[in-house]
Amino acid sequence: MTLANPPKALIALVALVCLTVLLAVDAIDKATGTGMIGTILGYAVGNGIAARQNVPVEPIIGKKKNEG
Repeated sequence: MTLANPPKALIALVALVCLTVLLAVDAIDKATGTGMIGTILGYAVGNGIAARQNVPVEPIIGKKKNEG
């Protein structure tokens, strides 16, 4: 497994951290925060599954490219 799209991974990671902080300080409702976290994780996992099935996407995590 390799990180195929670092900018997408960084955006997802920052969003998860921000949502976790907002939930920790009770700035947003628990149901809203967990729903948003689920959406971000679902997007990341869905991109990884599509990459594994050779569907054309820009995945966060994808197959390692053989160089050389």
